[in-house]
Amino acid sequence: MADPFGLAVAIVGAALASFLAGIGSAIGIGISGRSAAGVLSEDPEKYGQLFVLVVLPGTQGFYGFLGAFLVMLRLNFFGANIVPLTYMQGWQILGACMPVAFAGLLSAIHQGKVCAAGIQMAAKRPEMAFKAGVVYAVMVETYAVLGLLVTIFLLFFGIKF
Repeated sequence: MADPFGLAVAIVGAALASFLAGIGSAIGIGISGRSAAGVLSEDPEKYGQLFVLVVLPGTQGFYGFLGAFLVMLRLNFFGANIVPLTYMQGWQILGACMPVAFAGLLSAIHQGKVCAAGIQMAAKRPEMAFKAGVVYAVMVETYAVLGLLVTIFLLFFGIKF
């Protein structure tokens, strides 16, 4: 039996996926951006080299948005009839959103720190900016991708309507 609270709980899950991953990205970009601003004040020619390291923590915000968007698609938010949910199905959707929410939040912050270290390294050894800076940052990104994949699998294979 459909329950309006089930839909409300599902919407909270989608919102948390987007908000928490977005907050992590904002913090991560802030960390790497501050580091790049310091380096660029001394050597503005390094802008292009440092740009990827500054924006890389922003990808987790996109993953959270994608998780929220997939919930909206699954519930037919953009169609004529929203899928009716039970209270338990709403909680299942909220739970399905948590991997991308928390993986995005935490990995973006830590990726920002790794990117900031890569930026500082690139200031002294520009040839290492990609070899180590970007590669190490992408290793942190792996866990955000895994969080997104778990959310996708739970939404599409773990919850039956």
